[in-house]
Amino acid sequence: MEGKRVRVEEVKQAMVADFDRLAEAVAQAMNAAQDGHLIADTEEPVHQANDVFREQVYEKVICLLQTKQEAFSPSAGRTPEQGLAADHPPDGQRARVGA
Repeated sequence: MEGKRVRVEEVKQAMVADFDRLAEAVAQAMNAAQDGHLIADTEEPVHQANDVFREQVYEKVICLLQTKQEAFSPSAGRTPEQGLAADHPPDGQRARVGA
């Protein structure tokens, strides 16, 4: 089960470019604010940039976890006697012998 977990370092590595884009968007919003209107001019753009980043983190971590789980798939180590998963009809039911 330990091999199926996502490590913090993996998440950080996957998110480097996305974090850079978040930092750029926040800095751009802050620098574009008019004097005396810092909150009014930056609140929505910063919230939107954070929303995009949050979605990207979630999607990438799900992908990382799925990749790890697929690597440990029970069907990955089938023996010749078991046959391939493709030998079964798409509805998941096994074909009858002699049908």
